Amino acid sequence: MVHHDVAIVGGGCVGLSTAKHLAEGTDLDVCVLEKEYHLAEHQSGRNSGVLHPGFNYPPDSVKAEFATAGTRRMKEYCAEHDIPCEECGVLVVATTDREEAYLDELAAQAEANGVEYELLGSQAAIRDHEPHAAGQAALYAPEAASVDSQQYVYTLGREIQQAGVELYLGHEVSAIHRSGTGYRIRTSNSDVEADYLVNAAGLHADTLAHQVGVGEDYQVIPFRGEYYELVPEKTDLCQTMIYPTPDPELPFLGVHYTRRTDGKVIVGPNAVLAFGREAYENTDVDPGELYETLSYEGFRKLIASRTMLSVAAAELNKSYRKRAFTKASQRLVPEVRGEDLQKSYAGIRAQLVSADGELVKDPLSIETDDAVHVLNAVSPGLTCSLPYGEHVADRLAAKV
Repeated sequence: MVHHDVAIVGGGCVGLSTAKHLAEGTDLDVCVLEKEYHLAEHQSGRNSGVLHPGFNYPPDSVKAEFATAGTRRMKEYCAEHDIPCEECGVLVVATTDREEAYLDELAAQAEANGVEYELLGSQAAIRDHEPHAAGQAALYAPEAASVDSQQYVYTLGREIQQAGVELYLGHEVSAIHRSGTGYRIRTSNSDVEADYLVNAAGLHADTLAHQVGVGEDYQVIPFRGEYYELVPEKTDLCQTMIYPTPDPELPFLGVHYTRRTDGKVIVGPNAVLAFGREAYENTDVDPGELYETLSYEGFRKLIASRTMLSVAAAELNKSYRKRAFTKASQRLVPEVRGEDLQKSYAGIRAQLVSADGELVKDPLSIETDDAVHVLNAVSPGLTCSLPYGEHVADRLAAKV
């Protein structure tokens, strides 16, 4: 049986970033256990690839701190390693008076967080940036960027191996047991012993934490986000990124447009309850995991509100009816037609929900004497991954 000083469970962007910073800042013997045979198979590779500069997060919040630092550091990292990254900016469009009023709050947050922005007060000003977008006002944030998230994750993987970190692919962790001097970790391939543990298992982080009595007041609820993409001859309908004004009362942003580094324009996502933690198709069902979600008291409390029920119904409608998805996309770009949209990919967001039915909105890690459990690396997890991984590495190193 192999032994390491530190075992990191989960080879996503947060787990690999943690390994990178441990390798750079300590002489600890570190390994990463990843259940897939390829990196970026789940959340870290199934996202929009957007770097969010931090205007959408309250000042002094964890998200604001990590998003502003993460955007800057990610751009530097991509430039250093030749990872595709385009600083194209984002246009946050208001289509109602209520939304326009909220743009002032976003602007105040941008000001407090040191994020560049410009308020646009007319349809003409909007179309100077995006000729096909519709709205009565908008906030333009030029620092937003599009990055190839899969290449980023693979670059992190290569970098940590060069630094001496052992990367075990195809090692699905099934059980974690406390031992006299640390942990014994059972995987689908072989067992591993470690003195210290970092649990960055994403969609399965809560399950592993519960095995050692950590975070039992929380559970991951999987929400699937499905994307369409514009057919090649219609990609000129979006030059950069076009977002709706977020509703502070709702947990998900809504359908938006993102031009990726490969030239594709993705549209979405919606946000529907996934019937399994890796149920990427709306026909996929894992009965055990679905029962686990439906029987969780926190989920029942969450879904009991009229607002959440209304959101759930609307999002489910967009999942099964392309016409409903098209209608939602036309709110920002009226020229889009159903035939302009073709199915693309889906991702699943590991949304942590507390036992009292609250969505955990900020990153959350729980520490013990010899472990850090990353239970909630919630969006914008990709943006935040470098400073957040450094934070986790610092917390773990302080225990040694």
